[in-house]
Amino acid sequence: MEEILEHELHELHANLCSGLADPKRLMILYTLAQTEHRVGDLAATLNLPQPTVSRHLKILRERGLVQTERAGTTVIYSLADRRLIEALDLLRAMMGDIFDRRASVVSRAP
Repeated sequence: MEEILEHELHELHANLCSGLADPKRLMILYTLAQTEHRVGDLAATLNLPQPTVSRHLKILRERGLVQTERAGTTVIYSLADRRLIEALDLLRAMMGDIFDRRASVVSRAP
């Protein structure tokens, strides 16, 4: 069992976590959770250069976090699995709790 867990954790880190390791990619994912977008639309919405968005989308696509659909010459990106946003929201809630606990400890310090 431990060998399987170790392999899964390695895959989790190598694929999923590395794909989430940039705040711009997280913003792309949250934007795609609202509705599908073309690269140019994402770039405009996030106020980022189109080549930057394209590079991040490539990483997200390679890791299976976003999917594409062709409409003529246009490529439309969408979130591959809604559970990703649920997981990110859970992590954000945990982070908020950690910050609250730290602030509580600091405010109680003599």
